[in-house]
Amino acid sequence: MASIADLKKDLTIETELLGTPLTFKTTWGIFSPREIDDGTQLLLRHLDIKTDDIVLDLGCGYGPLGIAIAAKAPHGQVHMVDKDFVAVDYANKNARLNGFDHAKAYLSNGLSAVPKEMQFTTVVSNIPAKVGKEMLSIMLNDIHAQMAPGGQLVVVTINGLRDYMKRNFMEVFGYYDKVKQGKDYTISRAVKVPR
Repeated sequence: MASIADLKKDLTIETELLGTPLTFKTTWGIFSPREIDDGTQLLLRHLDIKTDDIVLDLGCGYGPLGIAIAAKAPHGQVHMVDKDFVAVDYANKNARLNGFDHAKAYLSNGLSAVPKEMQFTTVVSNIPAKVGKEMLSIMLNDIHAQMAPGGQLVVVTINGLRDYMKRNFMEVFGYYDKVKQGKDYTISRAVKVPR
């Protein structure tokens, strides 16, 4: 067994996401601290990012989605939010470590701390299985309100939430696309239809 002092040291993940070599510092207590989880990797494989996208990574953890996207959107902005202050600290540390000054993380419960005037072209989230239906409803409605016309919401969930996501995407966005269903995870997409 490792010593307590060793357990308190940052963990390091060196990986390639969206064709870019990236390094992440993590710690115990953050989701998937030893490797980039399968759901995140599946979402990234099925995500279309433009170089100038304005992106929100909701529930960013230590930042693998947002930071991988920042590499593909060098002329855009990446806003990463999480309700866990440790995750936010590591997401900011990882943005700096990888040289992305256009990616920032901040503490927010859902979109509560996101300036209301911000309009996102892409919102991504690796939605936790235990997020709760009430919080998910709040988040989907808040995302819709702050999404640019034609903007996309792309999420990964466990397969057990697939039908729930379809119903709620249709209710809030009037649009649902099951992008990919794997063994354990489903990638779902909604688009804010321009009016």
